[in-house]
Amino acid sequence: MLIVGTFCIVLLVLTTVIHYEVLRALSRGLPVAAIPVRAKLIVVIFGAFFAHAVEIVLYALAIYVLVRYLGLGTLGESGNFSINTSLYFSTETYTSLGYGDVIPSGDLRLLAGMEALNGLLLIGWSASYTYISMERFWGDDDS
Repeated sequence: MLIVGTFCIVLLVLTTVIHYEVLRALSRGLPVAAIPVRAKLIVVIFGAFFAHAVEIVLYALAIYVLVRYLGLGTLGESGNFSINTSLYFSTETYTSLGYGDVIPSGDLRLLAGMEALNGLLLIGWSASYTYISMERFWGDDDS
């Protein structure tokens, strides 16, 4: 449980830093970018999406390492486990979609719970940032 807990803390820090840096780069670069307002908002959406995709991949890699190399749980049917299964599970967990067709067991359950909470917070952060960006840029020239 200590190893999985350590993975949880490291992933929480990494994903928060990644998200912060992406949103910070958008905040600094977009106001001075010589592109139409609509394009700026599209860049915000794709920037946030990119950050989430990287964060999901980090969780998927951690899950893969924990299952395949450290044996600290299973994910779905052990015979069908692959990096694709990890990525699928990470995506549905991060977004709190939770189909329930791939179920973690063992210590891996702690990481799944932390990923869902982390994803919920980061998605909320992106939604808030997008709203603020829309207010800021829509007040500019409507080009």
